[in-house]
Amino acid sequence: MTHRLLHPQPLGIFPLPAGYLVIPAVDGAADLCAMLLTGHAPDDAPDRVRFYIHALAGDFEAAWRALTVDSTPEARYNRFVLRSEPADYPRLRNELDGELAALLDLVAYTTGIIDQPPSPDGCQGEVAACILAAHAAHALENERHDIAGNALHQAVAAVRHISPLFAAQLLGDLAEIQTLHNHPTLAIQSLRDALELIGQRGMPDVRAHLALRLGMLCQEYAEGRRGPLLEASKCYQEALRFYTRATAPELYALAQNNLALVYLAMPLTEASDQLRKGIAVQALREALTIYTRETHPDLWRRTQLNLANALQYLPSANLHEHLIEAVGLYDELLESRDPQRDPAGYARILANQGNALAHLGDLTRAREQLNAARQLFVACNDTAAIAGVDEVLEEIARQEAAIGTEQGNGSVSAPAV
Repeated sequence: MTHRLLHPQPLGIFPLPAGYLVIPAVDGAADLCAMLLTGHAPDDAPDRVRFYIHALAGDFEAAWRALTVDSTPEARYNRFVLRSEPADYPRLRNELDGELAALLDLVAYTTGIIDQPPSPDGCQGEVAACILAAHAAHALENERHDIAGNALHQAVAAVRHISPLFAAQLLGDLAEIQTLHNHPTLAIQSLRDALELIGQRGMPDVRAHLALRLGMLCQEYAEGRRGPLLEASKCYQEALRFYTRATAPELYALAQNNLALVYLAMPLTEASDQLRKGIAVQALREALTIYTRETHPDLWRRTQLNLANALQYLPSANLHEHLIEAVGLYDELLESRDPQRDPAGYARILANQGNALAHLGDLTRAREQLNAARQLFVACNDTAAIAGVDEVLEEIARQEAAIGTEQGNGSVSAPAV
């Protein structure tokens, strides 16, 4: 007689090995499953299912001990999930049947004991979805992306209505394949669908991860359009509700930096866009609390350069102070760059600093930096950059001529570039 498994199970929702554990059909099990399916776990549970709470907490030894006095098929399977010994697999394969046997084969495949994932035939919803996800992974390893995508579509359909959190994570995997296939529109829609399925359920870490990925896709393919840029900014704000400097510094810095770049790229069409420029500057400052010259030299250089550039054009009553800060930031960047190894990059910093110095009225130093930048751009044959530098140099020349005229007339006014 085939052993019947309690459904629906919280399979695939939590990280492995907990994501492959099953709940036995005992008193209180259905309620526990219902809670776990929302991404929440109780502080305690009935004795027969307490192993699951230990596993979610990462105490796999305690989970194992809680299962040693249980001889049910689920307990024998769960012990294999926690300790996947190759020598135990043949014996268990003869003892288990039905969906538990299929799940046993899935665990054996995942841990490298067997070479092929099992068939999902005869399996219900979340069990079939777990197996289909393994088929997708197997297809990806063999660069059969179409088969992988089809398997994930089937897996999502199998659990969309019974395990939305699992379906959302599968949609995130599907978006990866769609991105690899250069289908950003489909990937964006998959991630939107995933976030809608999660809603306000548990697992904010999964929601933050999906939101960050959606934001990056919207940003990458925005092409200056306001709508996608606004969607990207909302995604980064969503991610930053979970990521903090203390708990996830790298992802926190990434989200802050990308949020700043979205705001800086947004066309100025509304009054609120001016405010966003200020938020962008603050976001870059936050990213630089993680990206330091010592720990993340490349990211530090890019973020520092973006901050210096943003400060030049930040609408503020403190423009003079912002320009002075920008000049200092450029000085630090010039110290970290080698003009011999990266003449074009070094020249761009010189040109940006020259522009800031011109706005400050330090025309002599501005001209020096701009001429140095021009020489490097000539060597790089960058005609567009040369034209940009020449334009600023011409404006400086006009300002100097105006100053000379006013001095001749007995008056001097501050230049404004």
